[in-house]
Amino acid sequence: MKSFLRKSLLCAAACLGFAASAQAGDGPDLIFRKSTTFKLLTPNDKLATYAIDDPAVAGVACYYTVPEKGGVAGAFGVAEETSDVSLACRQYGPIQFKEKFAQGDVVFRESRSLLFKRMQIVRGCDPKRNVLVYMVYSDKIIEGSPKNSTSTVAIQPWAGEPAPKCADFVKQ
Repeated sequence: MKSFLRKSLLCAAACLGFAASAQAGDGPDLIFRKSTTFKLLTPNDKLATYAIDDPAVAGVACYYTVPEKGGVAGAFGVAEETSDVSLACRQYGPIQFKEKFAQGDVVFRESRSLLFKRMQIVRGCDPKRNVLVYMVYSDKIIEGSPKNSTSTVAIQPWAGEPAPKCADFVKQ
């Protein structure tokens, strides 16, 4: 029995370490959190709004809001989060493409459960309208989620400079 307990604790510690390392590094910027459900002895359920800069397109930021579970599982970082995510992307400066990209390239990815669920923000270009298109969705190894959100950024001139054409930066 002691061996089983020790193995269980080691497994839990390894899983928690994996969850923590997946969130380390240059992650999104937390803008704010708002509690949605009160829990007496454990953390509340919350909605959290984050911002990320597009790594391949300077001058564009995406804001997304996700639910974060409280309770015991949320406190230890092992709760499977829901697939509900909203997304809004905006031009906040002159747009400069840093590299060519393929339609549907991943801009940002984050784990939404201990092992099997990920949230992804992907980017595309509508060349006819010169608009960047961003979509957020979640996927699971076994079963994906149809829940998604889309946001667009019409590429505008900035400070007298002409607007670049996203079609010039899409890999063929």
